[in-house]
Amino acid sequence: MEVYQVTLRTSQEKRAGTYCTARVTLVGTDGESLPTSLDYTQQHLTAGSACVITVKTQKPLGTIALVRLRLENRPGFPEMDWYCQGVEVKTGGGEDHDYFPCDKWLQTADGDVELRNGKMCLLSSETLQILKDHRLKELQSKQQHIRWRIYAEGVPHCADMASLKPLGPNLSYSRQSTGADLQYLRGFAETASSWSSFGELETLFAFNAGDNAIAKYVQAHWSEDSFFGYQCLNGCNPLMVRQIRHVPPNMAVSSSMLRPFLPEGSSLEQEMEQGTIFLLDYEVVDGVPPNTINGVQQYLAAPLCLLHYDQQGVLKPIAIQLQQTPGPQNPVFVPSDPEPDWLLAKIWVRCADFQCHQLISHFLITHLLGEVYCIATLRQLPEIHPLYQVLMPHMRTTLQINIQARVSLLSQGGVFDKSIACGLEGIPVLLRRGTERLTYRTLCVPDNLSDRGVQELPISYYAQDALRVWGALHSFVESWLDLFYPSDLAVQQDAELQNWIQEIFTHGPLGQEQSGFPQAFQTKMELCKFVTMVIFSCSALHAAVNFSQLDFNLWMPNCPATMSRPPPQSKGTATMEDLLSILPAVNATCSVLITLSLLSQPAVAYVPLGHYREQQFNSGAPQRLVETLQKELRAIVGEIAERNRELQLPYIYLSPDRIENSVAI
Repeated sequence: MEVYQVTLRTSQEKRAGTYCTARVTLVGTDGESLPTSLDYTQQHLTAGSACVITVKTQKPLGTIALVRLRLENRPGFPEMDWYCQGVEVKTGGGEDHDYFPCDKWLQTADGDVELRNGKMCLLSSETLQILKDHRLKELQSKQQHIRWRIYAEGVPHCADMASLKPLGPNLSYSRQSTGADLQYLRGFAETASSWSSFGELETLFAFNAGDNAIAKYVQAHWSEDSFFGYQCLNGCNPLMVRQIRHVPPNMAVSSSMLRPFLPEGSSLEQEMEQGTIFLLDYEVVDGVPPNTINGVQQYLAAPLCLLHYDQQGVLKPIAIQLQQTPGPQNPVFVPSDPEPDWLLAKIWVRCADFQCHQLISHFLITHLLGEVYCIATLRQLPEIHPLYQVLMPHMRTTLQINIQARVSLLSQGGVFDKSIACGLEGIPVLLRRGTERLTYRTLCVPDNLSDRGVQELPISYYAQDALRVWGALHSFVESWLDLFYPSDLAVQQDAELQNWIQEIFTHGPLGQEQSGFPQAFQTKMELCKFVTMVIFSCSALHAAVNFSQLDFNLWMPNCPATMSRPPPQSKGTATMEDLLSILPAVNATCSVLITLSLLSQPAVAYVPLGHYREQQFNSGAPQRLVETLQKELRAIVGEIAERNRELQLPYIYLSPDRIENSVAI
């Protein structure tokens, strides 16, 4: 007879224990034991407990490959989930033991759950057929549970779940924030009129700004051309502005028209040749159906805006055309126009930017694509795969927040329906167009910054910090892959990996070959770049485009979510008083600010970038790699802090200590 001592370890986490009992079966290479239950009259699965079960077999089981657990309800007690940390198995009276990590919640509805040893490996490294079969069974089970569905035509696909319940406890989370003070915003829900004066807006701002120094700076400088240019590089949407060598053919500007705003003796052509002319082009918004808010028709523009990087190192707008098709009713506004005309033109640009920021830079690139990466990882990579382990801490929370967004913010009665220019009809249109224009280079920081020509600008703090963080992540991923892939051939032969990227290609950029997205990996460097992109998008990029929102939007005229009158078709007709009737109504303003206040709140116990709490990272080479990454990230924190001390308006959003490890809000 063979005797095995099996220790069930319950997590220290609060509420990890359960009134239920557990049944254990040991599965070895030479057979399996009969199921043996924990004696719940003597031992209890309380938080932090270590409960021992003695399992006896007629003959040795060989190498223990799997531990099969089943959680069973205890009569007369409520059914509760159990957070199992892992299971230890000792054979006979020896001291050696095998450890089978779990690190997840178990439910009675799960039935049999099989645990294997925690050593990460590729399929090609598996020597036991029983473990190869286990990998396949795990993926088949997840593919049955998590399915794809079409969110909107031409848009990345999403999880086929209409509520949070099907997610289960291991893909769900509770987010506690420090709490936004919304009492000064909620009282305006029924006020559907326009703001009567800028004084009213200033009062609202004063009651909600608190000690937000960045928001106060924005409020003080929002109408200045230099600040307009600064936001293009370092605001909540730093992904739109790009360097140009030729003026778009549909923009009706001439060198003589712009000469007063360029250095003396220079010309538009010379400035473009020198790389100092930049463009904002919102053609993706052109023709998007506008919303109706408070029963009032709203309006959208699709502006083109030229900017000049001057000899003082300042980026300023020099020409704005509010619609894509040139013509007599679509004038080009310039800085020498009457102040109300020029300011109104800039506000129209900011309104178009709001739509692109929220739905493309933020929702599409970090949330929707993050969901694609997450679903593909769950469906195609077994938990023992090294890429599963390194990726899931950056995407585990994505499914929940996206499901919540679809059933609230992006649904009937939500903030887009009630308060934002594109509305529910415009959402799928803008997302589809954003997807059509999406390229792999757009998502890869060094390529994107180089293509847009902003990486060398001394005032492009987003670019500087993004390159720093990307570099640290890339080094970490490269070293991680070196642990498991000895050669490019090992990458090519990893069938699970190739299925993963094929699923992402099929359901993410929707099979568009012109997007440049990889459909397969041939080299470790290709894989390294892609994994770095996924981690950056789901952590750093999300931090840059999400946690900056309230700072730049709290003073509403800087980033209006909608406009209540059509774009001007001539110059000289606008007055400063007109601006208030064009800007969002009181309740629409406050509805957007309430939402942004909630989205901008950091979690009380958020996990910072580069921190991995999973057991796999607690020892050996993985632990050393994480320690190296964290050291690099701390150095970046110091570099950014030192630079920011010299700045009137510090750029804080990509400091690694402010970057959340995943998309969780």
